[in-house]
Amino acid sequence: MKNRKLLLSLTAGILAVSVAGCGGSGRGGADAGAEDSGDNAGSLVGIAMPTKTSERWIKDGDAIKASLEDLGYETTLEYADDDIPTQVQQVSNMITKGAKVLVVAAIDGTALSDQLDNAAAAGIEVIAYDRLITGNENVDYYTTFDNYTVGVQQATSLLTGLGILDAEGKDTGAAEPKNIELFAGSPDDNNANFFYDGAMDTLKPYIDKGTLVVKSGQTGFTQIATLRWDPATAQKRMQDLIASTYSGGEKIDGVLSPYDGISLGIISALTGSGYAADALPVITGQDAEEASVKSIMGNQQYSTIFKDTRKLGERAVSMVDDILNDKDPEVNDTETYDNKVKIVPTYLLDPVVVTKDNYEEVLVESGYYEAADLK
Repeated sequence: MKNRKLLLSLTAGILAVSVAGCGGSGRGGADAGAEDSGDNAGSLVGIAMPTKTSERWIKDGDAIKASLEDLGYETTLEYADDDIPTQVQQVSNMITKGAKVLVVAAIDGTALSDQLDNAAAAGIEVIAYDRLITGNENVDYYTTFDNYTVGVQQATSLLTGLGILDAEGKDTGAAEPKNIELFAGSPDDNNANFFYDGAMDTLKPYIDKGTLVVKSGQTGFTQIATLRWDPATAQKRMQDLIASTYSGGEKIDGVLSPYDGISLGIISALTGSGYAADALPVITGQDAEEASVKSIMGNQQYSTIFKDTRKLGERAVSMVDDILNDKDPEVNDTETYDNKVKIVPTYLLDPVVVTKDNYEEVLVESGYYEAADLK
């Protein structure tokens, strides 16, 4: 990164017009990238994804790979099955193969430090994809959604579903306390902290005044975290909560869930414990996975957060293309994402709340799903 900027500076007198035309912003279209891929056509790009157990990562990886290949680049795409040593080895292999850029959705944001050092030594730039890689200075760019806002949206939709807020987000004055339980994401995923912070900042005033009651008392991140975002782990915890806290016949009115897979595990625990499928608590989610969208349509899960991964993939591809054409990728946040060593230049995208009322408009009309997919 530093060497490229120095080269541009030294040659600015000769290439002033060219550099002025290229600097500072990414392009939105693949055709533009194909026109000026130049000497970097055929460069290898490594794409490291965490798992295939969530459908969104499969879509992300396939879309990034196809778009980069459309631009004339070679790619190597790997999934690590949520196994940290596997991902470490995969990224190491990408470096050995001569990748020029790495796009990495890390399983554990702290586990790739040696690989990032090796990448920097080889002149390879690194884009953290959706999950921030922490504890190392050799993270060049980050692209993700506004994850604090995701947490706010999850909590707000929970409050709306419980009748505490109306559709416009105004307090309804509801006085009857509602019993809720809280789930958080994986402690080794930095995004989980943003989701948690956004949600708790939104819910805490209602917890403090007694409108919401967390009967288990489990509100701290470490108490409610779900390692690897695992649905089975969430299901077991929900079963334990029902047995330990609600054995006297009390009902759970709402559950804050940070991810659709966790939501489905929670629903399984609830129905297995005697809750009727048509009388479940208000349950949130994230990622608009097909099974959860169908669950929303069937009045089981209440909401999910749609993060249009097509746009996220496009942004990552644009960043790669800019890097390989000696351009500075466009970013829109240079203050928020501190990876404990540096502030990583970031491009943020906006998430959207999805409920039964708007899923067709948001998901079907946008082409993310075909109507037939959701039957």
